[in-house]
Amino acid sequence: MRRLFILGALALAQLLGVPMSARSDEGMWLVNDPPRQHLQSKYKFDLTDAWLERAMKASVRLNSGGSGGFVSADGLLVTNHHVAADSLQKLSTKARDLYQLGFYAKDRKDELKCPDLEINVLQSIADVTDRVNAAVKDAKDPAAARRAVLSEIEKESLTKTGLRSDVVTLYQGGVYHLYLYKKYTDVRLVFAPEHHIAGFGGDVDNFEYPRHGLDFAFFRAYENDKPIKCEHFFKWSETGPAENDLVFVTGHPGTTNRLETLAKLQHRRDVTLPYTLNRLRNMEAALTQYGDTGPEQRRQAGTALHSAANSRKAFGGQLQGLLDPKILEQKDKAEWALMEPTVKNVKPARADGWHEEKWPDTPWGVIFRVQKTYRTFEKEHALYETGHAFTSDLFAAARHCVRLADELPKKSPDRLREYRDSNLDSLKFALFSPAPVYKELERAKLQASLTFLAETLGGEHKLTLLALGGKNPAQRAAELVESGLYDPVTRKKLVDEPKLLADSKDPMIRLAKAIDPEARTLRKRYETEVEEPERQAYAELAKIRFAAFGQSVAPDATFTLRLAFGVVKGYTVDGDKLPFHTTFGSAFDRAAAMTNREPFELPERWVKGKDKLDPTTPFNFVSTADTIGGNSGSPVLNRAGELVGINFDRNRHGLVRNFVYTEVQARHIAVHSRAVLESLRKLYAADALASELTGK
Repeated sequence: MRRLFILGALALAQLLGVPMSARSDEGMWLVNDPPRQHLQSKYKFDLTDAWLERAMKASVRLNSGGSGGFVSADGLLVTNHHVAADSLQKLSTKARDLYQLGFYAKDRKDELKCPDLEINVLQSIADVTDRVNAAVKDAKDPAAARRAVLSEIEKESLTKTGLRSDVVTLYQGGVYHLYLYKKYTDVRLVFAPEHHIAGFGGDVDNFEYPRHGLDFAFFRAYENDKPIKCEHFFKWSETGPAENDLVFVTGHPGTTNRLETLAKLQHRRDVTLPYTLNRLRNMEAALTQYGDTGPEQRRQAGTALHSAANSRKAFGGQLQGLLDPKILEQKDKAEWALMEPTVKNVKPARADGWHEEKWPDTPWGVIFRVQKTYRTFEKEHALYETGHAFTSDLFAAARHCVRLADELPKKSPDRLREYRDSNLDSLKFALFSPAPVYKELERAKLQASLTFLAETLGGEHKLTLLALGGKNPAQRAAELVESGLYDPVTRKKLVDEPKLLADSKDPMIRLAKAIDPEARTLRKRYETEVEEPERQAYAELAKIRFAAFGQSVAPDATFTLRLAFGVVKGYTVDGDKLPFHTTFGSAFDRAAAMTNREPFELPERWVKGKDKLDPTTPFNFVSTADTIGGNSGSPVLNRAGELVGINFDRNRHGLVRNFVYTEVQARHIAVHSRAVLESLRKLYAADALASELTGK
């Protein structure tokens, strides 16, 4: 069986052009189960426990959806500007736009406390698979039993350690690990460059290379009103990487789908991704239109618009990958190589339809049938329970207020997952954030999402009628934004005194209450008819996979800390050889070629300071390391564990990495460590910050 699987994998690799002389560098590896032997045999690198401990405890996860790393003993951490954008927007005002104009706190007393930024630093990992499986085995309601044991494990750990405790599902249910995090909620902004240089090239250059983005920002973590003292942090490299250097990426990749079955991927291609892209295009158009009404509106919508546009392009790339017949054909072959020894007296017969349908007692057959079931209510589930019909910070707050009142009287294991004891502190920290919420922006988002609901389900669908309440989307949105939930004090009072909800006349509270029964019904259906049978089937597939080749294949990404590695090198596109790094000089050339117009407009500081800069300074560089969304802000390290770059993007050839890894043209893109020092010293008068990074 192992030989058959390898043959399938080799066929895929050959199709994609990966050299067969050595195993590829695929993998977002668990830090407690890294590929030591591969690194030693291919790169003569000894991955020591001390190296891994520093990598783990110096890496940071941000609740804004990205990664980062500590870079000084005084709690200084680096991430991407676009990861920091949420905090930059919330700290900005009409008179001071930190997102567009940048920020630098020359003194620590000037560092700005972020209203709701939480960072997590991984401390340890424990395998709890046996306990979870024992609790689920022979249970009358496996989904309920699984939820209960996960909650018990998390609560026990939180009580014992005081650390954030999350049970993480790996290999789609084959393995369960308990992750313990040190949590910091006093995080302060130290530095961010102007948006025009951080996001130079805008949507035109997004997921493209060559790139010229100064996409970094610095924060500092505090505890008891003092900067934390970091035993573990990454030393800043003043030289950065050279071509063909081995580099590592430590970060928190969000989601990959490489271990999913062919049936699941086809469902994504035909149902999930088209729906997602339609929703994102709808919201992107609404946010663009809102921003076009004035400069203040453009500021308010800026980060939300960037997020929608970025997601639209990323998911579009994923769809292109799944529409490539060669990719799914090779997925088919690799899958059949794994399944053939387990399915007796059946030969592959894709030409006459899904043969999984004929295998009711196999995990492949279960997953195939689950997709057919999910098709019947996926859009309703996404619109109501996931909240796509109600894109609004106010609605999110209202739903939490309503559900907290229902969930908190229950025992922790019986609650919805987000309201269990282990999650409550982080949830309330975000819910009671003093960050501004803009009424007219909320109205524009709600009108767009309610319209999308009607377009998707139809005007006579019961969920559409319930959400609109006898009005059209514009009228309903205008009514809903007349809410009192803009005030965090009001939100907190509703949570602390849930009896106030019963007679609340707040339109958003009333909406959340009205739709909650339908939303909970859809959630229950998803958990029992989709999530649980899929999890059990993937657990069986994991056993087959482990029997074939152990855990020599990394699990899919789960927004938990992973270690990736690769080589710094350029690549060839249409006969043009692209260099492994760009320079400050090529950035000015790019701006000139585009007549310095949006989105290639350099900040005034850069235009005036051009002669201060060394034009040969490396700006962005690429490597073959395996990254995905969520790796934004990830430290890029050399053999010595020094920080040589800050990951910020993939190229368009890398978008297919959600499903398959290839290193022929796919690259991740990072800001070069020298570019950061050069700009801090020569353009931003941030010598003190540069000195803190270098220790000089």
